[in-house]
Amino acid sequence: MERRHFTLEEANEMLPWLAETLSGLMPMREELAERQQELLVLLRQRQGNGASSKVDQTVDLQRTVDRLTNQLQRRLREISQKGIIVRDLSRWLVDFPSYRDGKEVYLCWIRGEVEIAYWHETNAGFGSRQPL
Repeated sequence: MERRHFTLEEANEMLPWLAETLSGLMPMREELAERQQELLVLLRQRQGNGASSKVDQTVDLQRTVDRLTNQLQRRLREISQKGIIVRDLSRWLVDFPSYRDGKEVYLCWIRGEVEIAYWHETNAGFGSRQPL
């Protein structure tokens, strides 16, 4: 599949949808982290005393973790299928493949920015952002 490339205007037009989608992912991500921590505690308890009394609870919690993981992955796939690259979900750091002076670059956006105002080389990251 060929990678999509965005004009600055196209990328900026995607921001409302992207912000809404990422906003919806945050509670799911937080719940997943909480359930993963609970599962880790249960697994450590079982390992420590060899008790099998919490097997049902562990299985239920693992199912919840799996369900949340699948939901999160499905939503992230929706974003990537539109051609957007999520770099850091917690900061909403994303890149939009684009061209600048005939060379492939990334238009870079992070939560809090009103519109896309930065770009960077494809082999560089957030720290190498340059103003448009």
